[in-house]
Amino acid sequence: MWDLTLWWEWLNLAARWLHVITAIAWIGSSFYFIALDLGLNREISGPADGEEWQVHGGGFYHIQKYLVAPARMPEHLTWFKWESYATWLSGFALLSILYWAQGELYLIDQSKVDLDVYEGALLSAAVLAGGWLVYNTLCQSPLAQRPTLLMCLLFLILVAMGYGLNHIFTGRAMMLHLGAFTATIMSGNVFFIIIPNQKIVVADLKAGRKPDPKYGKIAKLRSTHNNYLTLPVIFLMLSNHYPLAFASQYNWLIAALVFLMGVSIRHYFNTMHAKAGSPRWTWGVTIALFLAIIMLSAAGRETEGDNPTLSGAALALTHSPGFDAVQQTIAGNCSMCHAREPLFDGIRRAPKGILLETPEDIARNGRAIYLQSGVTTAMPPANVTYMEPDARAVIRSWYRNADLQGLEKL
Repeated sequence: MWDLTLWWEWLNLAARWLHVITAIAWIGSSFYFIALDLGLNREISGPADGEEWQVHGGGFYHIQKYLVAPARMPEHLTWFKWESYATWLSGFALLSILYWAQGELYLIDQSKVDLDVYEGALLSAAVLAGGWLVYNTLCQSPLAQRPTLLMCLLFLILVAMGYGLNHIFTGRAMMLHLGAFTATIMSGNVFFIIIPNQKIVVADLKAGRKPDPKYGKIAKLRSTHNNYLTLPVIFLMLSNHYPLAFASQYNWLIAALVFLMGVSIRHYFNTMHAKAGSPRWTWGVTIALFLAIIMLSAAGRETEGDNPTLSGAALALTHSPGFDAVQQTIAGNCSMCHAREPLFDGIRRAPKGILLETPEDIARNGRAIYLQSGVTTAMPPANVTYMEPDARAVIRSWYRNADLQGLEKL
């Protein structure tokens, strides 16, 4: 009942669930308002910049947009900000739970650079904070008047960041941090720019002053950035489920092409919503980029060399009573799929890129083995290899008897 690993896994689940829920709310409202703004009927009289009639759920809605603000402050005003804040905060919590607290497994690649977990966590935090400062500085420079050039420069920064992080972090951590950096930009835009600018306009209205339209223009630029960055962020946040994307020598290039795919897809929908045509060529570009990603993945498959030295929790698991028995259990029930050259019919590559052939492989994935095959029956799937309850009990005993100090690091 008081197994720390189980409680930590439930905390992981709760943070992930909250993150997904808030992200759906944020992305949904963001996409809706971009489509609404682009599709407004501006051939109207009166002070409003445009209007739209919509039908949903059996009711009709009449929506009007004011370029700066209405002449009089409305009594009720809904702010769309908490979705963004909750998404970033829950994402930061998930980053801390999974990549910082379990850095030996998911964050640091000791074969690339020798870093302690706390050093990797500090670098992770610096990437997010420093990335926002660089981006915000660029947006406040004269480049703000040339939005296309600004986006191209931002893309180059993302490519360089991916290349650099790939020489330090694991492939999955590199992709996750590109997504977290981009999400930090998006939420930072809301927290530091869009909402404060809107509050300035509201304050002017309440004081009887005419609002300056520059605040709306600045907010619109940042909102447009958020719109084009949303789809790549979704892919990067899900990339940890797809080793064909992150476990490749060219994973940083794959991440770069994903950003271009997101831009091409959003360009199509934005153009269509604006009633400016239907640029179907963007789908051809998107498909070509996706095929390029597949080829990069195939060409950049990482070859397995010598296993780097074990340390911390993984080393503790090799000394835990029952390790030999666990190796036999894994060899008879799991290794035929989770091998460098799988033997199970229909399996050509180890699922999720997880290898369970050598003692080092088993020790590194001890926590996953414990959760998937010890305390639950998730693996083997449908128990196709007939893993006996006694074998699962051996796995539980082995993991729980490992050195507690090392286990906490895992």
